[in-house]
Amino acid sequence: MTVTYEDAKQQLLDAILMHVPFDGWSETSFRAAVVDCDLDQGLARAICPRGAVDLALAFHARGDAAMVERLNATDLRELKFRDRVAAAVRFRLEAVPDKELVRRGMTLFSLPSHAADGAKALWQTCDLIWDTLGDTSDDVNWYTKRATLSGVYSSTLLFWLGDDSPDHQKTWEFLDRRIDNVMQIEKLKAQVNGNPLLKPLLAVPNWFASQVKPPIRMRADLPGVLNTRK
Repeated sequence: MTVTYEDAKQQLLDAILMHVPFDGWSETSFRAAVVDCDLDQGLARAICPRGAVDLALAFHARGDAAMVERLNATDLRELKFRDRVAAAVRFRLEAVPDKELVRRGMTLFSLPSHAADGAKALWQTCDLIWDTLGDTSDDVNWYTKRATLSGVYSSTLLFWLGDDSPDHQKTWEFLDRRIDNVMQIEKLKAQVNGNPLLKPLLAVPNWFASQVKPPIRMRADLPGVLNTRK
């Protein structure tokens, strides 16, 4: 049976999870995982050049995949869109098997050398939520939606880490309040844009905003970049 690099990476990820609560996403945990998997050190480094950092990102991606799978398997059609977003954030947090793994991850990605990786992982989670929920934004709203959700998600994550209420009920109440705050801002924006007295003042800013486009998506099955936007 042929074992792919991705298979071996998932084996390493499974193995390191038992060490992270004690030693963090560290070189010590990575080496222990390599030993547990009985992998050659050179092969392990080829799979994860940055060691535990690569596995921490793989752990985050695994949680994202579980969230998307659950969203696709759940009928959310009867929910308001704000409740669909809340469900997605909840599904993502519930995909975490152990809070300590996330706490250790936050410590890792708070380091200046890895802060960009952490920010990218957060953005990708919010991007996946919007894409899975069917967002079709093709202007500056593509960015504002994801930036706003990043703030909601990160603040909810921090609250969740310290929440010991039954079934994390206080977290879900906190999440609802954060989304309500966002909805109030969106309502205010709509009122401003709908005000005939302000339309002349907003004409130029709105025109510039309409020229902003999302980044070009990449096809995973083809080399290079395929521009699918017209």
